[in-house]
Amino acid sequence: MADPSSYRPKPGQIPDSPGVYKFRDEHRRVIYVGKAKSLRQRLASYFQDVAGLHPRTATMVTTAASVEWTVVSTEVEALQLEYSWIKEFDPRFNVKYRDDKSYPSLAVTMNEEYPRVQVMRGPKKKGVRYFGPYGHAWAIRETVDLMLRVFPVRTCSAGVFKRSAQIGRPCLLGYIGKCSAPCVGRVTPEEHRELAEDFCDFMAGRTGTYLSRLEKQMHDAAEEMEYEKAARLRDDIGALRRAMEKNAVVLADATDADLIAVAEDELEAAVQIFHVRGGRVRGQRGWVTDKVEAVDTAGLVEHALQQLYGEESGESVPKEVLVPALPEDTPALGEWLAARRGSQVSLRIPQRGDKKALMETVHRNAQQSLALHKTKRASDLTTRSRALEEIAEALELDSAPLRIECFDISHLQGDDVVASMVVFEDGLARKSEYRRFQIKSFEGQDDVRSMHEVVSRRFRRYLQEKVKTGEWSPEDAEAAEAAQAAGAADDGDTPEDDGRAKRFAYPPQLVVVDGGQPQVAAAKRALEELGVDDVAVCGLAKRLEEVWLPGEDDPVVLPRTSEGLYLLQRVRDEAHRFAIQYQRNKRGKRLKSGPLDEVPGLGESRKQALVKHFGSVKKLRQATIDQICEVPGIGRKTAETVAAALARAVPAGPAVNTATGEIIEDETPAPRVGAPGGSRETSSERGTEQ
Repeated sequence: MADPSSYRPKPGQIPDSPGVYKFRDEHRRVIYVGKAKSLRQRLASYFQDVAGLHPRTATMVTTAASVEWTVVSTEVEALQLEYSWIKEFDPRFNVKYRDDKSYPSLAVTMNEEYPRVQVMRGPKKKGVRYFGPYGHAWAIRETVDLMLRVFPVRTCSAGVFKRSAQIGRPCLLGYIGKCSAPCVGRVTPEEHRELAEDFCDFMAGRTGTYLSRLEKQMHDAAEEMEYEKAARLRDDIGALRRAMEKNAVVLADATDADLIAVAEDELEAAVQIFHVRGGRVRGQRGWVTDKVEAVDTAGLVEHALQQLYGEESGESVPKEVLVPALPEDTPALGEWLAARRGSQVSLRIPQRGDKKALMETVHRNAQQSLALHKTKRASDLTTRSRALEEIAEALELDSAPLRIECFDISHLQGDDVVASMVVFEDGLARKSEYRRFQIKSFEGQDDVRSMHEVVSRRFRRYLQEKVKTGEWSPEDAEAAEAAQAAGAADDGDTPEDDGRAKRFAYPPQLVVVDGGQPQVAAAKRALEELGVDDVAVCGLAKRLEEVWLPGEDDPVVLPRTSEGLYLLQRVRDEAHRFAIQYQRNKRGKRLKSGPLDEVPGLGESRKQALVKHFGSVKKLRQATIDQICEVPGIGRKTAETVAAALARAVPAGPAVNTATGEIIEDETPAPRVGAPGGSRETSSERGTEQ
């Protein structure tokens, strides 16, 4: 814990102007980002008596080791810079909302020649029109199914579209009138795009004009005694009305607005957003957050607005944003929202009428979401806490291992030797911290030596960070510098300090290795050689699920029903999965390579041209240089290089049908893996690919 007075700036150093400030910890990581109308007044509030601060603020200022700031000209610039820094540095003491699910949206890919209507999740893409998000994907599909009768826009994938164009026949939707079949030229690209534009206009809430136009066309057709056309238009109108009924009118004035409500307690907060377009609820979202900073409802609303509209522009930002409390910098927020929309945006609290009633509904949804989240998390927290306590008790640790790192080695009979490192924090996987390694110091199969190398490389990088921040004692610094010099060849230079969490900056409380006594001894020896004595080591042997400790002849046997054993198994299995995935990817890339890959300057297009011209690599190997020169784009020098490369390459042996003994002629021989009598994945322990 640092004393805030040790890094407090002198009063005259802090400017009395708008700006954004960053608190950094002793490792130079950014732990908090904030903005202020007056930097001098805001920063002074952090350096009063710690006892008088909010507990969360007190924790932040005692964790920090320095503070710095950037002056801006306006409050809007401060808002934009604060959002950018929070997104870039991911500070641990800033409120960060997390989606409780990945909400699906209805998307129209207007960036394609033939726009497609589909369900999409994840980050938004440029040139795609989005509607929603919706609570369930089936709700989107029901709505689209009704509307395709009137707006027969393409919904098929690129593969289906291309296949239909090749065979000259549309898919089933084209035959039943729910697709205009642009794949076979029934409509031009311009006509199909116009259909997509009408679809988007209707989904955006501009329904009245379109329905009136269809009704007029229906009456005109009836007067001209075109009864079949009139009946079809009548059914189209009915389909559109049924689609509209799925979203009841909640605001009679056809308002476009987003309503944001917050439910909170001392530790957590839940945010619910209703997206209203054309007076109808078109989408709903929910977030939950831990209140890691001292923040009130207005502050939570400000953070929600930044996350909700930070990446949006145009009509994605509505004309009205209704909130339960106005943030401190309401004028600056309103100006920021207006800049993102391109026109004025009203940010206010609803006072009466339908909007206030709807806001109460949104607030009830937020309360229900918070209650549900707390019910789920209470069970999860209890289980994870018990598991960590059981591990600490079994391994005789001073405290629960809040950060656990597990290492595993994977190879295929000594080839493509790789390793994985997975990280669990508070009993949960932290996938952004996962790391992969290639074994570099030797070739062949030696799991113990591989484990020693990987653990050494991981903690060598940790010591580099400690040396850089001046945390390491002079005696230990010399050893660390020697270790750094020894590992420079395979670990590379340490990047400059920029406030982001470094790849290996955080030490674990417990290192778990997949294996028994030999692997545990190798990991412990690697730590001792580097002078790291505050990290516990254990191994989990798969055969009997025994926990091995360094220097012990007998394993620690945890009960089969133990939550601690279950957590260790999950950590080990995740490391095993991650290592195998990397090893198989690496092996797959190697097996896909062929003799033509050895030819310098021969790109993919010319390789394909060669194989297409001769029909196979076998026939290409038999061709003369003059015949190779006949391929478009292949000169004589390249042909000579290709011929030389193929002459050096040894062709694979013929394949054999093991049932009949018949030799199978293969025009394009390729390496085969897993054939009877061939190579197979092996492990140093049962069921484990090492």
